[in-house]
Amino acid sequence: MSSSIRRSAQSDTLTRLAQAIAVAVSATLAGCQSTSQVSPDAAHTPNIAARAKQKPVWLSQKPSPQAPQDIWERMRQGFQLQETAGVNPRIEQQRLWFASNPSFLENAGERGSLYIHYIVERLEERNMPLELALLPVIESAYNPMAYSRANAVGLWQFIPSTGRYFNLRQTRFYDGRRDITASTTAAMDYLTRLHDMFNGDWLLALAAYNAGEGTVSRAIERNEKLGLPTDYWNLPLPAETQAYVPKLLALSQVVLAPDAYGVNLNPIANEPYFQVVEINQRMDLSKVAAVANIDEDELFQLNPAFKQRTTIDGPQHLLVPTSKAQLLTASLSTMRPEELISPRSLKPVFETADDSEPEDVKRTYRVKRGDSLAQIAKANKVETKDLQRWNKLSGNKLKVGQTLVMQDTRAPKASGKRINTVVAANSKASQTKQTQYKVQQGDSLYVVAKRFNVEMQHLKRWNPRMGKALKPGQMLTVYSPH
Repeated sequence: MSSSIRRSAQSDTLTRLAQAIAVAVSATLAGCQSTSQVSPDAAHTPNIAARAKQKPVWLSQKPSPQAPQDIWERMRQGFQLQETAGVNPRIEQQRLWFASNPSFLENAGERGSLYIHYIVERLEERNMPLELALLPVIESAYNPMAYSRANAVGLWQFIPSTGRYFNLRQTRFYDGRRDITASTTAAMDYLTRLHDMFNGDWLLALAAYNAGEGTVSRAIERNEKLGLPTDYWNLPLPAETQAYVPKLLALSQVVLAPDAYGVNLNPIANEPYFQVVEINQRMDLSKVAAVANIDEDELFQLNPAFKQRTTIDGPQHLLVPTSKAQLLTASLSTMRPEELISPRSLKPVFETADDSEPEDVKRTYRVKRGDSLAQIAKANKVETKDLQRWNKLSGNKLKVGQTLVMQDTRAPKASGKRINTVVAANSKASQTKQTQYKVQQGDSLYVVAKRFNVEMQHLKRWNPRMGKALKPGQMLTVYSPH
């Protein structure tokens, strides 16, 4: 081996030795650092093992909570008003009532099981307190057919004027105040407006929803002049409004811990109960129910705004149980229009729409408590003096239950046939017979009203002492046409 080759080999050996020493020193330093961070027992564990024991990043992160299976639990998680409650005797009084009457909330929950999920989702979209999903319990016991003495209607109990202000159309065949989706949107629009009007105070907004913004505003102005607090709890409001907000807060507390108050809230699946199905023709709900194998009463409970159970004057869609939506959509695409309309819907009778017949010929109005002649004339777009003339009224005095004709009974002979038809229909409607009906097992107010083809509010008026729930053996008075 030449000297030059030998020197080159020695140089390579020295280089490799230096690299080995550098690696060893680095390993020693790393080992010292790692031993300062582990227990004495692990001081001699290789560095690679120490690194292997560290938790992966994805394991150190908290898993996102699962969505509740029960809509009641979802509601509880979205409650926002409990901090404003505190210890308050007005709330405690209402809470005691709910605890003493557990069936009220239980029954309302059963009725509301069709609608609560939809309402909760709409509230969440607007970041509104989920206690507001319990407002229909206070307003209507979650009965879309509820009707008050003030002529308030539906889940959210809109009176006619407020309903029209929030675009809830009201005709003889469709009442938007009963429409589940339309009235819910209107109620949330109204509550949002009141919330903004009263500077983000939900309690004042709720009080105004019950008594009107004018009543609450005047109470605030009064307290300001007297140097008194202007929060809800200190305002001089009507007795009903004094109890209204505590009632909702108490109800929310019962829902938070139903077992503590002896209330049995049946679970409601946290999933949509119904689906919107678009339609493009008139159809009877009974026919739709048969086509899609849906219980007819259930379909009407989802679409109570169609007062004659026929899709006239309303939106071009139906609410259908989610499990039946696909079947209905497929069936509608293969059926002829006449297959979805009952023969009675095709007859131009008094209570059926007929576009060829003038609107003024077929209108009548039954006077309700609190009505005035001027109000009725304005609502029906006629003059007060004409209303007096058509009904031979000498003054403005009206009787509850009185029927007013909304057209000139002295119309020309050319249209006499149609007018006579209307008069005959009115005459026939007034000739009723009284029936005593014995309540059977499983009967409900809705079932009895349907059986006799009468309105539920009439059934309630005829039987003022029947109570909130029917009992087998109970006798009801029913007035029906001969």
